[in-house]
Amino acid sequence: MEYFPLLELPKEIQALVVERVARNSFQYLYGLKASSKSMKALAERRGVYRFYDVLSVPWGLNMLSSLFKACYVEGNPNTLYIKGVQFFFSFGLKEEELSLMKRAADAGYECAVYTHPMTRAIFCCDGQYFAGIPRESVQRIGKLVRSVKWGWDANVQHMWSDNVSACGTLI
Repeated sequence: MEYFPLLELPKEIQALVVERVARNSFQYLYGLKASSKSMKALAERRGVYRFYDVLSVPWGLNMLSSLFKACYVEGNPNTLYIKGVQFFFSFGLKEEELSLMKRAADAGYECAVYTHPMTRAIFCCDGQYFAGIPRESVQRIGKLVRSVKWGWDANVQHMWSDNVSACGTLI
């Protein structure tokens, strides 16, 4: 199999390839950076961290702080979401959280697309944002909830149903 040298492509195409690699995998991006000086320069240019999947980074690395800062500066949706949740639950900054969550949702980050309206509805008594959740996302969330046991095994479900029926007879 013949390989096509990436460096022979136009610069714009090279940049798009690096952005796609950044979106796919932490390991692939750093492998690309290690492959040559020109690839390292492309991988470190402005705009690449916007597409980076922060949640795929191994958490034991020492570089996480600088990586998160670079992603936050570029408006990475994963990072905006994480920062918004941190602002809300750690620091109690409701307006900042909602702003960051909205930016992440507007960028298409699926967790923020449904978390932002739910947060507004629960903590701000504002249910108008539920209409913004795409039907496909609701269906995907429903399938996920039904397919995952969420830590419940048969014993716990059995105990739960016993408690519910006992409470029903007391009332």
